Amino acid sequence: MNMIAIVDYGMANLRSVEKALQRVGGEAKITSDPDVIARAEKVVLPGVGAFCAAMSNLQRSGLQEAVLQHIRSGKPFLGICLGLQMLFEESTEMGTTAGLGVLPGRVRAFFEDGGHPDASRLKVPHIGWNALHLTRPSKLLCGLQEGDRVYFVHSYFPCPADPSVIIATSTYGEEFCCAIEKENVAATQFHPEKSGAVGLRILQNFVNW
Repeated sequence: MNMIAIVDYGMANLRSVEKALQRVGGEAKITSDPDVIARAEKVVLPGVGAFCAAMSNLQRSGLQEAVLQHIRSGKPFLGICLGLQMLFEESTEMGTTAGLGVLPGRVRAFFEDGGHPDASRLKVPHIGWNALHLTRPSKLLCGLQEGDRVYFVHSYFPCPADPSVIIATSTYGEEFCCAIEKENVAATQFHPEKSGAVGLRILQNFVNW
């Protein structure tokens, strides 16, 4: 079943992700059915909003184990925005909330310590286009150029314990991880479905994975 399952747990505008994947030739389907996710060749976990609410929804819907089983199977997985953050062990948003624990590390806010010189000048959330710094070759970002711009909407970002998983960073006052890849798992902090031709190239790479 060469289908891409887009996980619907009530925390994202899934239609834009679906349309973007279909535009680059992906057979994409929005689903909240764990059985459909189990049969899918690839899975996309999007998300916007609060980390704690997203984890609660994922657990309550019964989709958390389906997502983890897919990742363990070795089949391709793509996280988008909150879907990237949930891959890590915990987030400090609204207290400390446990994540999926697929990757070691935590999710923190911009200018968390309050002592950053740009903390009063730069607005949070970070919204808009920003440049990518490519840190190593990857399947997901194949064909992209240093400085390509993508679209962000976020107040938090992941801090991987293992820096080798990072495939791109960006800078908003401070440098932050904005894309990771490890074996069959890839994810972006930015929204490829809102990032024009660059975003479509990224989704095309995932469809062709």
